[in-house]
Amino acid sequence: MSATIVAAGVRRSFGTVPAVRDVSLRAEAGRVTGLVGPNGSGKTTLMLMLSSLLAPDAGEISVGGFDPVTEPHEVRRLLGWMPDTLGAWGSLSARETLVVTGRLYDATREDAHERAEELLQLVDLASLAEAPARVLSRGQKQRLGLARALVHDPQALLLDEPASGLDPEARIALRVLLRRFADEGRAVLVSSHVLSELEEVVDDAVFLLDGATVAPDRVAAATSRRRAWRVRLANTPAAASVESIASALRLEAWTLAVERLGVMVPVGSDDEAASALRALVEAGLPVVEFAPATGTLEHTLLDLRDGSPT
Repeated sequence: MSATIVAAGVRRSFGTVPAVRDVSLRAEAGRVTGLVGPNGSGKTTLMLMLSSLLAPDAGEISVGGFDPVTEPHEVRRLLGWMPDTLGAWGSLSARETLVVTGRLYDATREDAHERAEELLQLVDLASLAEAPARVLSRGQKQRLGLARALVHDPQALLLDEPASGLDPEARIALRVLLRRFADEGRAVLVSSHVLSELEEVVDDAVFLLDGATVAPDRVAAATSRRRAWRVRLANTPAAASVESIASALRLEAWTLAVERLGVMVPVGSDDEAASALRALVEAGLPVVEFAPATGTLEHTLLDLRDGSPT
């Protein structure tokens, strides 16, 4: 059974303070959808409502066609929820945490133990199976949190900051797992401040600002706006590269920014980037790096926050 996650016109306030003002989104089964926004934009509050742990003040939510408010048990059967902190029983071991969670989902004792072993292997915690949750590092707790979300083999996943505290190797493994979950037909909605990691794995992105989703046309305009590309020449300091790069691109040197890792060149599109690279190479410059200084998600979010006209 597929479990698409849908929100329409969702609102939620705490007293007089609005946390989510107007959010609409659709996270399709078989795809990874990124939830992107600064601190305080309402991402965690939204996820709490999607997971049936918090009721919205207005709007509609469905997970696999079920309403988290009126049909919470059906939603929880379909949904795996990973909060940004583990919140586990500190005295239980990693294995016991998963077994107890499995039993709470009505698994038999034998099935709960078998599933726990599978998941400990999946998230690379088998060697720490007997360690109490309280002694695990931040990254290890994140991996245990992911395993706990998967105990009942859910068809949709809500992951709040899953990469937080993970080392580089574990982040790569997480990206592989997220793609695998989507390929298995699950809907995956993931929130993360590590936008470079998110960009590697998402199929779609939803942007939140001040508790509201940003309209698609505004996102498209921000995405396509000019951004800086980094140019680095072999064996040449950035400051000494400016004149030759500007000359090759027929730009004034003062319009280019110099940073420690290279010279920043404004580029408006992929076609323009291809033309700029061709000009640099034809000028005989030893280009060893030519790439966006920021990823598309980061560039779009920063542009939206700047409030540039659309």
